[in-house]
Amino acid sequence: MDKMTEILVRLEVVQHRRWFGVLLLAGLGGCLLYVAALSRLNVGLNGVLLALVGAAFLWAAWRLYLATADTLILNHEGISCETGGLICRLEDIESVDKGFFAFKPSNGFLIRLKQPGPRAWVPGMWWQIGRRIGIGGVTSPRQAKEMVAMIAMDLREKAAQP
Repeated sequence: MDKMTEILVRLEVVQHRRWFGVLLLAGLGGCLLYVAALSRLNVGLNGVLLALVGAAFLWAAWRLYLATADTLILNHEGISCETGGLICRLEDIESVDKGFFAFKPSNGFLIRLKQPGPRAWVPGMWWQIGRRIGIGGVTSPRQAKEMVAMIAMDLREKAAQP
């Protein structure tokens, strides 16, 4: 195994958080569809709107289920998904923030890039808007702390080099 592909940290999904999120979204969507189908007050536009919102929640549950089947990996090249696809390169990272007031996912952290990238959203795992990438959600808090520490150490090493 060469140095670039050596896995430094794996950020895995905590299964009980994954299933709680999926079941919560699916349950809400199912309840809204049930109310839309059986309530006499939901005739016309109200019923259609409730059914659309219920279907949207079911779609979100399915999307969360599919997205959280992956694992994020930090290696010497950058952060990527286990199934492929680079999220960001280490040399593109300007800073990392796990602070209390950072706009970040639950149990996660925020990465600021040197250059903006395309918008992306993988529910429960990560998102990117401009120069910011939020990583976390249903992931392991312990592994997220390890990943932040490794990225911060890499940033300090690069700053110390002349």
